[in-house]
Amino acid sequence: MPDGSAYYAARVKRSTTTDLTPEGIHQLGLKQVAEIEAQMRAIAQKLGYEDLKTFNADIEKDPKLHAHSRQQILDLYRSYIDAMWKDLPTAFGRLPKAKVEVMPIEEFHEKEASTHYDQATPDGSRPGHVMVNTGDFERRTIITAESTAYHEGVPGHHMQISIAQELPELPPFRQQEFYGAYIEGWGLYSERLGKDMGFYKDPYSDYGRLQDEMLRAIRLVVDTGIHYKHWTRQQVVDYFHAHSAIDEPDVQAQTDRYIAVPAQALSYKIGQLKILELRERARRQLGDKFDLRAFHDHVLDAGALPLDMLDTRMNEWVLAQSKGGVATTASK
Repeated sequence: MPDGSAYYAARVKRSTTTDLTPEGIHQLGLKQVAEIEAQMRAIAQKLGYEDLKTFNADIEKDPKLHAHSRQQILDLYRSYIDAMWKDLPTAFGRLPKAKVEVMPIEEFHEKEASTHYDQATPDGSRPGHVMVNTGDFERRTIITAESTAYHEGVPGHHMQISIAQELPELPPFRQQEFYGAYIEGWGLYSERLGKDMGFYKDPYSDYGRLQDEMLRAIRLVVDTGIHYKHWTRQQVVDYFHAHSAIDEPDVQAQTDRYIAVPAQALSYKIGQLKILELRERARRQLGDKFDLRAFHDHVLDAGALPLDMLDTRMNEWVLAQSKGGVATTASK
C-alpha cells in the first residue's frame, strides 16, 4: 500500500500504546519465542521426552488429555476459577464485587466462536460470564483450560473490568475505557501470575500455559514479519509450524487475522511484558518495602490506561512508596 510502512508504524503505536518500533518488536518476539521454547522443552524432558515434536504428538493422542464431555470442560473452568478466587487475597487487596459464572457458548454459533469473557453490568444486576466453547469436545485437549480460566475469569478480564466499573471516582467513559495492550496484557499477565501464586500443579497444564504464551510471542514475530519485513504467507505458516503445535486450519486462520488486522495481535504480549517490567522495577527499587498486593491494586485502580501512562503512574507510585507516602491520584 502507499505509505504502508508509515501506516503500519502508526498502527503499532496505536495498538501497543508505546513507542516500540516494528524492528524492536520483531527482535523482542524472537527472544520471547526462544525463552518460552526452552521452558517448554524443560517440562517435556521432565516427563521423559527428548523433543517437543514427539511430546506434542503424544499429547494429541492421549485420551486422558482430551475432554470426555461438554460438562467436563465446564467443570474444569469452574474448579480453576473457584480455587483462584479463594486465593486472590494473597495477591490483591481490592477485589471485584461482581460475581462471575462459567457458561457454555450456545451451540448455534460454537463453530465460529472462541472462549471469551462477557462483562458484568456496572449495577451488579448481571454477573460476568466466562463463555466456554464446549463444541467438538472429543477433539479438544484440556491442557489450556487452566490458563484460559485465569485469563478470562480471575484474576484476568473479569477482575480487571469489574474493578474498573466499580471505581466511583472514575467517570463512566473511563470505567468502560478499552485499551487492548492494557486489557489483553493484563489477561496474559494473569496467566503467568497463576504460576507465581503456586497454581498449575499438573505439568501438562503448565505446558498448556506455555503453549498459550508461545502463541502470543509468535504474534510479535509474524505480524511484524508480514507488515514490516514483507514476509510471504508461506513464511508465516512455516514459522508457526516450526515453533508451535497449532494445527493447520488454525494456522491458516491466525495468518488471515494478522494480514487483515495489522498490529492488533501485538497488544497481548507487549502489555504482559510491560506489567512484568513494572513489577520487577518496583520490586528492585523498593526492596523490602515492595508489596505485591499494593502493586496490583495500583495497576488496577485507575481503569484501563495506555501503557505509557501506566508506566508514568507506576513510577509515581514507586517514588511515593519509597518515601513512605501515598501516590497522588492526579493520574487517575
